[in-house]
Amino acid sequence: MINNVTLMGRLTAAPELKQTQSGVPVLSFCIAVDRNFQPKDGEKQADFINLVAWRNTAEFIARYFRKGDMIAVTGEIQTRKYQDKDGNNRTAFSF
Repeated sequence: MINNVTLMGRLTAAPELKQTQSGVPVLSFCIAVDRNFQPKDGEKQADFINLVAWRNTAEFIARYFRKGDMIAVTGEIQTRKYQDKDGNNRTAFSF
């Protein structure tokens, strides 16, 4: 089985480096990925993908990338199930 994803897009906001309680660097960020298909009205469409980077990768992105910069990332998709504050079952996807 293969779970490998490559995305290229622009950062939608300035990346903000944080640390877990145990001191591990973590960075949550979003990229806008243009769609190849354009509707007849000609307006570009994009998908907004939320991503998480850990450790050295998180530090690298925080140091060298700013809002609007093009970035290419590779990784794998992971899912986790949780309950929201209203008790509804949800599934979160992370990359």
